[in-house]
Amino acid sequence: MIEAILFLLLGLVILLAAGESLVRGAASLAKLANVPPLVIGLTVVAFGTSAPELVVTVNAVLGGAAGIAMGNIVGSNIANVMLVLGLPAILTPISMAVPRLRRHALALILATAVFCGMVYWNREIALTEALVFAGGMVLYFALMAYEARTGEADIALEAEGLVEARPHLGKTLALTIIGLVGLPIGATLLVNHGEHLAKMLGVRDEIIGLTVVAFGTSLPELATVLAAAIRREASVSAGTIIGSNIFNMLFVGAAAGFAGTSRFSDEAVTYDLPMMILATALVAVLIFTRRKFGRMLGIFSLTVYVAYIVFLGTGSV
Repeated sequence: MIEAILFLLLGLVILLAAGESLVRGAASLAKLANVPPLVIGLTVVAFGTSAPELVVTVNAVLGGAAGIAMGNIVGSNIANVMLVLGLPAILTPISMAVPRLRRHALALILATAVFCGMVYWNREIALTEALVFAGGMVLYFALMAYEARTGEADIALEAEGLVEARPHLGKTLALTIIGLVGLPIGATLLVNHGEHLAKMLGVRDEIIGLTVVAFGTSLPELATVLAAAIRREASVSAGTIIGSNIFNMLFVGAAAGFAGTSRFSDEAVTYDLPMMILATALVAVLIFTRRKFGRMLGIFSLTVYVAYIVFLGTGSV
């Protein structure tokens, strides 16, 4: 068991490092090719930051570990709200009165409704679901493009922060190659040993995806929001979390469906999806009422998240 845990953690470290390397390398490569910053932000940055979740999910589906794939999507969305926003909120309240955040919250509600509706309909993600999710992703991509063109979003500025003023070709290629090679290696270690660990513990595959994998792939967002909270600028991170959750359901969900058929277990439908809906409802209500994610709410959400993880870890489900 110790060996499986060590290799699982090694896969997680490789996955995160490779994901960061790929985003930076690809963004620099696009800049060297004179691709406008706006396009870099809308494509490389937006899709690249979902690379760990994407590769893990596709790898898990292709490897017959659909439970890990589905647990990763749902678990990441739960962690992004309850943990990634909840923990920093304990340090400093996070304002949800961010300009234009309501339209993205509405997009999150619609994406969650579509995702959960399709799953509750036939308890699987296959080609039909993939096409629906892909269509939703195109619509959300159009919203981001509109905001960027009208100067309502800072996506281009975000992209600029990932690249040097004058990127070096050799370094850029090295970062890109490391990312491309490292992602599948990390994902393979994570999925194979995660599935092995689940069998050894006698729990369903989704639990590994909901806990270890989801927590690990949410670490970059957690580090970013925590750093922003220390600077008392965490409010700007709310939009990042919303966008990340939408990408997880629509972009990663579509990729899973195109890769194969993944079925949700009865336990996942009974416990995990409702938890994701609860997390979505929590952040959506705060955004539409323009209330802060305050310290008490942060303590509450973190407590609920920990209790949920312990509940899963007991093997009760």
